[in-house]
Amino acid sequence: MVRNSRKPRRLVVDEETFLWSVGHRHHVERGRYQECREFLTIRRLGARGRLLIFFQEGDGRLVPDGFLHSGAVGTGQGNWLNLHEPGTVRALLDEALAGGWQPDNPPTEEIDGWGLFERVAALRAMTPPA
Repeated sequence: MVRNSRKPRRLVVDEETFLWSVGHRHHVERGRYQECREFLTIRRLGARGRLLIFFQEGDGRLVPDGFLHSGAVGTGQGNWLNLHEPGTVRALLDEALAGGWQPDNPPTEEIDGWGLFERVAALRAMTPPA
């Protein structure tokens, strides 16, 4: 059975449960996708706050654009993350929490994922596959 990508997935960290999902936004201009943006949305179950980690396409910054699979973000230099992998989500969540994100803070907080990318990609490269 194919998974509904819009339905949030669960991630249990210590004794807290987080819900997360992956999405994509862009606009079409003259039949071409423009300003593609892949994003990861995370919130703690029962909390009011929400975290939106986004990856905007740009020079040397690759996101799904019709050629890459959903969730793929990378630099093209061999460094890639798959936002659909729970280990990647956990590493991004840990970095956001270490950077001061507070899950119970009501507004949505947006973080540019490229600022976390190198550290998380390095951590994921050191993690053996399950």
